[in-house]
Amino acid sequence: MKLGAIGSNCVDYYENLQDGRAFPGGGPVNMAVYTLRMGGEAAYVGPVGRDENGEIIRTAMEKKGVDISRLQVREGKTAVSMVELRGSERHFTGYDEGVLKNYTLSEMDLDFLGSCDVVAADLWGRVEKYLPELKKRGVKTAFDCATAPESAVSQKAIPYTDYLFFSAREDTETLRESMRRYHQAGPSLVIATLGEKGSLCFDGESFHACGIVPCTVVDTLGAGDSYIAGFLFGVTEGLSIEKAMEKGAACAAETIGYFGAW
Repeated sequence: MKLGAIGSNCVDYYENLQDGRAFPGGGPVNMAVYTLRMGGEAAYVGPVGRDENGEIIRTAMEKKGVDISRLQVREGKTAVSMVELRGSERHFTGYDEGVLKNYTLSEMDLDFLGSCDVVAADLWGRVEKYLPELKKRGVKTAFDCATAPESAVSQKAIPYTDYLFFSAREDTETLRESMRRYHQAGPSLVIATLGEKGSLCFDGESFHACGIVPCTVVDTLGAGDSYIAGFLFGVTEGLSIEKAMEKGAACAAETIGYFGAW
């Protein structure tokens, strides 16, 4: 599998740690790294600022083996997420999108993404407007709505997304009705991640449920991105929905066993 990760990247800054540790991240970037961890290929297309944080992200991706040939370095600040760790749970307390605010994909970027098996984006990447063009070109896409599938950005992305992801608290009939509605709008698969309660996938006919892989939780940062990467790797390699969900759960369990997204 070759994943094209587009849009958002950031440095996750843990503000309540003594050394104020900063880690490279952002949903699509994380997905790219996790895809490589599973033996796939991955490229990142997006901007960083010409600052120390941008260098942290660029160097880290390069060391992991992510193709950064379409990475842009722009004048300005790299995006930063402020994170507070409470036990093993992380909470986002602030966000500065920096150079992501005015990011656009070029025709060359779109041509490059045409060589990928699937292109993944998220709620913060400012690339949802390009999903119709990618779909027109026959490129499979995945979009992570996080906790906001009803937001204007998500609603714009849903009709042009093959694999739609979002997070919820638990499996309820209300959740299932929402998943049916999202599916009718265009995606072939709609997947809700439910934290410690596992995940749920709707394929247009049936719901598929999957539990978690038991593990020692150190830091939950990157859990959802890991699941998405594992699931996409599975479906792209021809696994059944159930097996793809299991691969996503296993990938997430590995990630939350250490500190930081990767």
